[in-house]
Amino acid sequence: MPDIIVMFFLLGLVAGALKSDLSIPREVYDILSLLLMLTIGLKGGMALHGNIAPALVLEMAAVALLGFALPLLLIPLLRYGVRLSTADTASFAAHYGSVSAGTFAVALAWVEARGLSAGGQVTLYLVMLELPAILVGLWFYRRFSAQAATTTGSPLWQETLTNRSVVLLVGGVIIGAVYGPEEGSGVTIPLTNAFSLVLSLFLLEMGLVAADTLRNLRWSHWRVVMFALVMPTVLSIPGLAMGTLLELGTGSTVILGTLTASASYIAAPVAVRHAIPDANIGLAMLASLGVTFPFNVLLGIGLYHSMLTWATG
Repeated sequence: MPDIIVMFFLLGLVAGALKSDLSIPREVYDILSLLLMLTIGLKGGMALHGNIAPALVLEMAAVALLGFALPLLLIPLLRYGVRLSTADTASFAAHYGSVSAGTFAVALAWVEARGLSAGGQVTLYLVMLELPAILVGLWFYRRFSAQAATTTGSPLWQETLTNRSVVLLVGGVIIGAVYGPEEGSGVTIPLTNAFSLVLSLFLLEMGLVAADTLRNLRWSHWRVVMFALVMPTVLSIPGLAMGTLLELGTGSTVILGTLTASASYIAAPVAVRHAIPDANIGLAMLASLGVTFPFNVLLGIGLYHSMLTWATG
């Protein structure tokens, strides 16, 4: 049976498909996403408390290298295989080179439920993969799009470093690493104990949104749908290979593979909406949230664990 947390996503997906009047107010969703990002950061920071070593720098550099390499490798496929415009190629490269914090939360819960080892540094993978991918996507657009010449925007570093997800994740990691699980227990215990509940409600909303997104599916989108369905498994391979090369624990490697297989639907859309005004955000959300996110949550994480088990004997 699927994890009970995943069942909340299925509930939202079915309710949305049936056009139920079930809904989660926008204000509640904002609170849930805020709590989710902050708690993920805190959990990672607490695990790092007193355990920061020089090897961590090499590990983060290797993960960041993936963050730059993956969107660069995706650009030719998106431009000439999926046949997207320059703006949409940049948008999809940013979305699929970047990562899904929601998928990360599910993968973290999946790993913990099975007693697999996962270091606190896995939270940092989110930032190390997300920032380079968004930078590459925006760079490609500004370099090769004629429309970009007439668009003034904020500096790349500002667009990526100041978005809400990054601020909460990095801030949570710093706070958790400084105070640890004991000194900050008055705050950290309620947040970590409520993690599964918050994630369940968040996934309920994601199911509703995914169902609404899929209603916009058209036959003309078949290349985008195939890309969104096939690429998660393909993109998981570099993450699993990097985790194996770095000799990470099984849980950490599965999480890294799941992250490289995921696509952003929070941070990347925010950056792309402002920096690439002629990109079709709805098309990117159809792929990332309507196809890739359900695939990863329902099938992907277990598949990537099986791939890793098979590859390592």
